[in-house]
Amino acid sequence: MDPRARVVSDIEALSIAITVRSIPRVLAPLLTTELTIQQLKALSVIVTTEEGATGAGLAQSFGVSMPSMSKLVDRLVSQDLVGRETDRLDQRVRRIHATDLGRAVVRELMAARPELGEDVLSRLSLDELEALETGLRAISRELRNTRD
Repeated sequence: MDPRARVVSDIEALSIAITVRSIPRVLAPLLTTELTIQQLKALSVIVTTEEGATGAGLAQSFGVSMPSMSKLVDRLVSQDLVGRETDRLDQRVRRIHATDLGRAVVRELMAARPELGEDVLSRLSLDELEALETGLRAISRELRNTRD
């Protein structure tokens, strides 16, 4: 096996091992949230929808009725996780946008990388931290380039 293929294979194996070891850390905030799985899924979609989601679009995506999705969104609104506003181009459409709190909740629950927490990073040497930073910057760059 050529050196590059060996390193890529090692990184993939390490990534899986780190993910498995991180499961308890990832689950902890999920187990303590008062959001239902369906609410969390809807909130995650809303957070990642730049122009704002619609109730009809969410209902279709999740395969539920419009009244069911409306009730779910009402609960998210009552918790100040999302807000509704009239679409600028079509006054008949209400757009659902995440609030700052809603984005923070998703970031905390879904985007957290507990394996990169202070308790782990504090035990790495400066050389290891710098190498990790370089690698993470490269990964971030490539993810950003593939999204554009």
